[in-house]
Amino acid sequence: MSRLVVVSNRLADPRKPAAGGLAVALGESLQRTGGLWFGWSGNIADNTADGEGHLHTRSSGKVTLATVDLNQNDYETYYEGYANSVLWPVFHYRLDLADFNTRYLAGYRRVNQLFARKLKALLRDDDIIWVHDYHLIPLAAELRALGCRQRIGFFLHIPLPPALMLAAIPQHEWLMRSLFSYDLVGLQSEADVSHCIRYMTTEAGAELLADQRLRAHNATVQVRAFPIGIDVQEFRRLGQSQDALDTYESVRREYSRRQLLLGIDRLDYSKGIPQRVRAFSELLERYPDNEHSATLLMIASPSRDSVHAYADLRHELEGLCGAINGNFGDLDWMPVRYIHRTVARRRVPGLCRASRVGLVTPLRDGMNLVAKEYVVAQDPDDPGVLVLSRFAGAAEQLKDALLVNPYDTQGMAESIQAALHMPLEERQRRHRALLENITRFDVHWWRESFLAALGASSP
Repeated sequence: MSRLVVVSNRLADPRKPAAGGLAVALGESLQRTGGLWFGWSGNIADNTADGEGHLHTRSSGKVTLATVDLNQNDYETYYEGYANSVLWPVFHYRLDLADFNTRYLAGYRRVNQLFARKLKALLRDDDIIWVHDYHLIPLAAELRALGCRQRIGFFLHIPLPPALMLAAIPQHEWLMRSLFSYDLVGLQSEADVSHCIRYMTTEAGAELLADQRLRAHNATVQVRAFPIGIDVQEFRRLGQSQDALDTYESVRREYSRRQLLLGIDRLDYSKGIPQRVRAFSELLERYPDNEHSATLLMIASPSRDSVHAYADLRHELEGLCGAINGNFGDLDWMPVRYIHRTVARRRVPGLCRASRVGLVTPLRDGMNLVAKEYVVAQDPDDPGVLVLSRFAGAAEQLKDALLVNPYDTQGMAESIQAALHMPLEERQRRHRALLENITRFDVHWWRESFLAALGASSP
């Protein structure tokens, strides 16, 4: 059996209790084959010269965890620069927030070359290599340049924008050409696949073959959608933990006279948080019956607070929440409860279960697993309602949610009103359909489907 090699910017020990569902899912295959997980250590080492960080290896069961240090310059140009100041905003349709500093690209290429050199020394001829996310798009091209001929697959966890938006990236031709060094490229949604094929045929002159295969640059790559799921059983077990149960009971007592609406996000401009708060304000304005009844619990965990765009977002959100509480609040009712800190994952199922409405309304998202977690956490006899942005990748699967346009403040307010007053029978019907889809297409299905497709490709 071929060994699985996983490559990602950061890695997690799949045997540790704090490991997320993705780490556990990947860990199952890694343990089965005695695999290797490779990535950045998270350390910034002052003594690294010319980007040659130190390689560290340790064992976790049958899995070898291998990490490389970065120096300060590479961290600033590769990670903070090209990955998070160019690719992240562009891939989330925010060209206005992209910083096309030319030194960022040099650092991005340099670190991918560093990873390829360090990884190659650890590879076996029959390995299957699975590369993850936007930090490492050119890694396969660098490995091929070093003579690697193994099967290599790539999965993008964030959305892929339309062709013209991709073409706004300086030297986009080089970036996207590197995808042809992979045997399989996996994306979150069929919309992303359509964007990728459109770019490759119009910008790269690729020939579209059968089974979503494209040929250009003397190479053939298959592009397919593999919507990522959650570990349903793991999240259910988490929901039965004492912390989750205590959180549920505490929130139910605190809001016993209210209908609770819940939003849980990183504080990121892609999440549509200000638009969500404005829609809640519109709800209170248009439907006064919700005064003293509905409360929005908005949890926005810190994210890159030192970056101006994120600092501005935080100030905007704080101003919006303060204005709503000032305009609508009373001595015994605060319409918005805003929390700017990370809430422990073990408490999330309890928060979801206690909420009548889950608001997952990003402006653009690759998938958004919070939407799926919200559904799994519900009491099937009395479930809450998921209000989901049509611009989240999850919307392609979760069609029984109330799908909304987060840019349409009035329309979103109307959908929230419908969710708050939805009859029990309809809530149960929608929940059953959503849960069936989420359970069928869980994280284990995602892993096995991708690896089966990669294994069937020609090295």
